[in-house]
Order: sequence, then C-alpha cells, then structure tokens
Amino acid sequence: MKRVFIIHGWDGYPEEGWFPWLKSQLEKEYDVIIPSMPDTENPKIVPWVRKLEKTVGEIRKDDILIGHSIGCQAILRFLEKTDNHLKVDKVILVAPWLRLTNLEDEESWKIAKPWLEAPINLSKVKIKAKSFTTVFSDNDPFVPLNNKNDFKTKLGAKIVIERNKGHFNGDDGVTELPVIMKLV
Repeated sequence: MKRVFIIHGWDGYPEEGWFPWLKSQLEKEYDVIIPSMPDTENPKIVPWVRKLEKTVGEIRKDDILIGHSIGCQAILRFLEKTDNHLKVDKVILVAPWLRLTNLEDEESWKIAKPWLEAPINLSKVKIKAKSFTTVFSDNDPFVPLNNKNDFKTKLGAKIVIERNKGHFNGDDGVTELPVIMKLV
C-alpha cells in the first residue's frame, strides 16, 4: 500500500487541526502515518530529521510527504540527506518557510533561529521528488507570501494560495483542508 507521511509543525501534534480529517480521507487508499515529532515546543533540526529517518525508513518511489510549517523544513532537510538515487512521488508543503515574520517573543525567535540560519540545499532536494507543491495562505501572520518565490524557482514547486487560512492551524479554525485531497 502507498504511504503518506504527515509531519506536523511547531507546537503541533497528530490530532491537531486538519491532520485527523486528512488522515480519515486518505486512509481509504493509503497507509497514513502522522508521527509525534520530538520536543514539539522547542523543535530542533537533528532530532526532527532523525525522527523522520526512523519513521520513513527506506524511501519508496510512491511515498507522499506532507508537511506543515516547521514540518516542511524537517521534510526538506530529511530529503537533503537521503541518497541521490532515492526519490519520493510527491512533496506537499503547507505554510512552508525560509523566512518568518511576527514571531511572538524572543524565545520564539531563539527556537526558529537555527532553522532559519542553517541553509538547505534546495537544488539537492529538488531531485528527491517527482513533484513539489506549496500551499500558502494570503493572510498567514508568520509566513510571508514572498517565500513562494524561493520554492518556485529553486524547487520548481507548484504554488497554491488559499484565502483566509491564516497559518493553517486549529487556532485559525482550519480543521479540513480539501485542497490537499486535490493535490494527492
């Protein structure tokens, strides 16, 4: 059975927001895995990438990786480390970022800093999937829309912009995300 991995974001968990809805929609045709990422209140690159390595195991050509926010960063960093001959089917990134705005406090900036400053070789990542799609909201308080340019030019990602979805989390009232079903 084809596998779908859904990677939640910072302060997220598998039962939050749109993840349970998406899992219920997809599990009719896919083996859907939503791991609990480590230390979600203070996410760090190495433990998150290791968790993905352990969860995914050997990449399969029909795997689909879906990430939200910092979960997108984890997916990109995971793919950057994989062998060049391994390629997944699709990568769908919801609220992905290389730049952030409006973080709430100094502690949040301190947590985000390593993720923002440690570069990702997107040209290396680009060859690790048959397709990349990014989904942005036109009113995300943390992820400026100009992030889309990097994903389009450096990953060749298809860009989807949703209206009034905020940061695509439960606090924004996003408990379903039908656009993902069209992309899978």
